[in-house]
Amino acid sequence: MESRLKVLGHPVHPMLVMFPVALLVTGTLLDVVDTVGGPDFLGEVAYWNITIGLVGGLLAAAAGTFDLLAIPAGTRAKRVALTHAAANVAVILLFAAVWVVRLNAESRAAGGALIAIEMVGLALLGVSAWLGGELVDRLGVGVDADAGLDAPSSLRPPAAAQRIGEMR
Repeated sequence: MESRLKVLGHPVHPMLVMFPVALLVTGTLLDVVDTVGGPDFLGEVAYWNITIGLVGGLLAAAAGTFDLLAIPAGTRAKRVALTHAAANVAVILLFAAVWVVRLNAESRAAGGALIAIEMVGLALLGVSAWLGGELVDRLGVGVDADAGLDAPSSLRPPAAAQRIGEMR
């Protein structure tokens, strides 16, 4: 199943996913280091990593929705995609809760309870990432119909469009 939202022949959702994943993981790691005695500014840096990670997560979710809606109902791919989406919504909600608590706090440091929530969010994120890999690598969601080891460049028109052009 080919992705519905592309830029220069490549699906947008996988391009956007790497940023929120990296930012949320980094934010959590910085919070852990801050809590065990790292420099005071790490809590602030972690907060901003989470902030930007949430924005990126919402953008990735919007792009992923295009592909989710195109998956035929009643398929394993649809079930996996819905689980993937639900896990990502849970991740966003968990990190959003952490973000809200820290928003107007005197210190942007997380502390034990917030780090525990972040760890749960990261565990869910790992499950969701695996599900995303299952969708693309195993079920072919978002993969171009003409994909293969010797496929032409993504910048070339699809084979069907080329054949029509040659027939004219």
